[in-house]
Amino acid sequence: MTDELITRRESGVGFLTLNRPKAIHALTAAMDHAMTDALLAWKDDAAVKAVIIDHSEGRGFCAGGDIAFLRNSALTDNGVSGLAFFYEEYQLNHLLFTYPKPVVAFVDGITMGGGVGISQPAKYRVATENTRFAMPETGIGLFPDVGGGWFLSRLPGRLGQYLALTGARIDGSECVWAGLATHYLPADQLAEAKARIVAGHEIAGALTALSVTPPDAKIAAHASEIARHFASDRYEDILASLEADPSEWAAKTLATLHTKSPQTCKVALRQLADSARLGDFADNMAMEYRIAARVLTRPDFAEGVRAVIVDKTNDPKWDPATPEGVTDELIESIFAPLPADKEWKPL
Repeated sequence: MTDELITRRESGVGFLTLNRPKAIHALTAAMDHAMTDALLAWKDDAAVKAVIIDHSEGRGFCAGGDIAFLRNSALTDNGVSGLAFFYEEYQLNHLLFTYPKPVVAFVDGITMGGGVGISQPAKYRVATENTRFAMPETGIGLFPDVGGGWFLSRLPGRLGQYLALTGARIDGSECVWAGLATHYLPADQLAEAKARIVAGHEIAGALTALSVTPPDAKIAAHASEIARHFASDRYEDILASLEADPSEWAAKTLATLHTKSPQTCKVALRQLADSARLGDFADNMAMEYRIAARVLTRPDFAEGVRAVIVDKTNDPKWDPATPEGVTDELIESIFAPLPADKEWKPL
C-alpha cells in the first residue's frame, strides 16, 4: 500500500483516489501497484458494482508518469528500472481496458500522459471546465504511450495525429467534441455525481442528469485544416503542407512542431498507423512496450526532460536533429520485436 493512492469502498463502489497533489498526482510505481491490486481484488467481488478513479486536492487529475524517475533510470541503469515501470503501468492500462465492471474517471484538471492512460480505458470519462488534456511526449523525446496509439489513432479527422505531434492541450468541451470524454459536468457537481453513483443510481443516468451543454469546442474551427495538413503518415509531408499554408494557424502549428523531437514525431506517426490496424488492445500495448524499450535510452528522452523539466531552458538538442536524419532504418529498429522472453504480456 502507499499513501500516494487512497483506496476505499463506499457501498458498492470502489474508489481509486490519486493522492500526490504536489506532483499533480503523477504516477509512481507504488501507485500503479496499488491500483492494480485493488482492481484485481474487486474484479470478482460481487459487492463491488463499479469503480471510480478521481484525485484528492490539487489542480489536476494526473500530470503523467514519474518522468524524473524514468530519466534517472535512463542515465543510471540503462533503462532497466524505467522499463519495469512501463511494463507494470501497461498492465494496469490493459486491466482497466478489459475490466468487467464499469469504471468512471473524473478528469477534472490537468490530464496528461499517464493520466490519459488510466482514464481513457474507462467506460465513463467525465470532463469539466478545468480539464486540460494533452499527450505532450514529443516535447520530451518520449512518445504517446499508455495506450495513446490506440485511442489517438481512432479519433476522427486526423485529430489524433495532430494531438500526438503537437502535444496540444485541449479543454473539457474539446474533449467531449473529440469523443475523449463522455460527459461534461461543472466541477462543483462532481461530488453530487459520485454520491449518486454510491447511492446506487444508474451511472449513465446520474451523469447525464448532472451534465450541462459544454461551450463551443474551439478546436472545431480548425478541424478541416487539421484533417488536411495532418493527412499523411509521413512527417515530412505534414511539415511541407503546413509550410505551403500562409495562414497564422499553420505558421503557429509549424513553429510548434519545430520544437519537438523529430524522432518522436516519426515514431508517433508510425505508432498510430500501426495501431489503427490492430484489433486487440493487448497487441497495441505490446507494440508500445517495444517502442519504450528502445526510446527510453535513446538520446532524446534524457535531453528532452533536461531541457523542458529539469533545467527549464526549453532548448533541447535533438539527436537526430532533423526529420531527414531520422531514417527508416532507425524507425524500424525502434519497432522491431523483442526477444520472446522480453516481450510485454497482459496480466
